[in-house]
Amino acid sequence: MEIRESWRRAADRHPLARFVDLNLRGASQVFLQNNPLTGLIILVAVCWGAIAGRVPQAAIGAILGLVLGTVTAMLLRVPREPLRDGLYGFNPLLTGLAVPIFLRPTPMMWVYLVIGVAATTVVTLAVGNVLRTWDVPPLTFPFVLTTWLLLLGAYQFARITSGALGPPTLPHGVDPRAAQVHVTGAFLTPSLLKDVSEVFLLANWVTGVLILVALAVNSLWAAAVAVAGAVVSTLVALVFGTSGQAVAVGLYGFSAVLTAVALGCVFYRPTWRVALYTLLGVVVTVVIHAALNTALSPLGIPALTAPFVFATWLFLLPKRDLAPTTHRELPEHDIVDPRVVDERRGRPS
Repeated sequence: MEIRESWRRAADRHPLARFVDLNLRGASQVFLQNNPLTGLIILVAVCWGAIAGRVPQAAIGAILGLVLGTVTAMLLRVPREPLRDGLYGFNPLLTGLAVPIFLRPTPMMWVYLVIGVAATTVVTLAVGNVLRTWDVPPLTFPFVLTTWLLLLGAYQFARITSGALGPPTLPHGVDPRAAQVHVTGAFLTPSLLKDVSEVFLLANWVTGVLILVALAVNSLWAAAVAVAGAVVSTLVALVFGTSGQAVAVGLYGFSAVLTAVALGCVFYRPTWRVALYTLLGVVVTVVIHAALNTALSPLGIPALTAPFVFATWLFLLPKRDLAPTTHRELPEHDIVDPRVVDERRGRPS
């Protein structure tokens, strides 16, 4: 507690410490948290996963995206409080992470990345203004939209070549043999942890463990809900019979993990009603993920965290119908107004 207070005072007094603080909070905001220590552990987890996965350029891109996105927001003179909470850093971080993973790390790719990161900040502002009408947050949609455009644009640029991007293909069903999985603890444990790490496009169970630790530092409930989201999404994917290999590397769980955290303990107060609502949201996220995989396969681009974004928006929009009382009587009901959550997330942790 003393260390936290000392850091808070340092961030209030010294510009450099303040800049580091808001960047660390930006890293934590990927999981809708607002804690610099959580952000630090997440960055360590990302670096570990990138190096272990032999894509160290992804870690460089993530940190570069985080810093440049924040600097862009400062130059655009965004509101001070959201900036201090890291709300303009996490989408550029994800864009900076994704570009070196899906495109070959050439000098021109880094120029492309810098442009994309700056654009992500602008898109964050634009999307935020549009969604304010419906009182829902942008979440990671600015990252998704900007990265989709960057990856699609890369097909037309000879000096920017794809790396991990697969070729565009026509939609096709899953081979029943690929869906036959012998479910054991040795299969499930690393798969569940990779559900968490794949939020950062990295299939590494150690990264998953570190991220869960980072969440627990700020909120034990967030860590528990993330694990629950991983378990439910994995079971749903297996029951429906998707590719066992896709489940093994966490490709059907990472968006569901984010949905679980968003609905289960950030935007809604945890109750049994919210737990059931979140459970449905997680299942729907898996279905949306499968649908987007089908829809995007002819374009040759990944779904990224779009399933989380679409599912969470859909499950936030009817909040007034679910609330038994008005938002002015917040302490008496289960459903929390996102504006109030933003204020809570805005408090220094």
